[in-house]
Amino acid sequence: MSDRFVYHCTLRWSDLDAYGHVNNSRFLTLYEEARVALMFAGGRAWGVGSFADGVVIRRHEVDYLRPVDYALGRATAEAAPTVRIELWVEEIRAASFTVAYELFDGDVLASRARSVLVPFDLTRQAPRRISAEERQFLLSYGPGGAGA
Repeated sequence: MSDRFVYHCTLRWSDLDAYGHVNNSRFLTLYEEARVALMFAGGRAWGVGSFADGVVIRRHEVDYLRPVDYALGRATAEAAPTVRIELWVEEIRAASFTVAYELFDGDVLASRARSVLVPFDLTRQAPRRISAEERQFLLSYGPGGAGA
């Protein structure tokens, strides 16, 4: 398996639902933050900035394995609690790719997810194919790759 991109995401008080858990819809926001860090910051570090020009979501799939609390015991005066999100590229096609995620609350796996993404030309308002440079970057976190 390739290397995973690891992102530590800060939880916000507004992420909580009436039960004191991170709301299920907020999981998508947490996954989005990790995915944006991979594609925009990670991509730029590789010299691939084109994902910032347009990528849309075709599909999300989320499995909730256990609730995630705000965990004040893990917070400090300087930092709110965090969750760790590990993500990798599961599949690359000509004009789409699938990102898989695992979200950890401490050392406990709390959720798994997948997103199908499509590179998108915002000017033409149409999907586009993955470029050779984008493919190389995605392969570094995909089957047989060696991520940075």
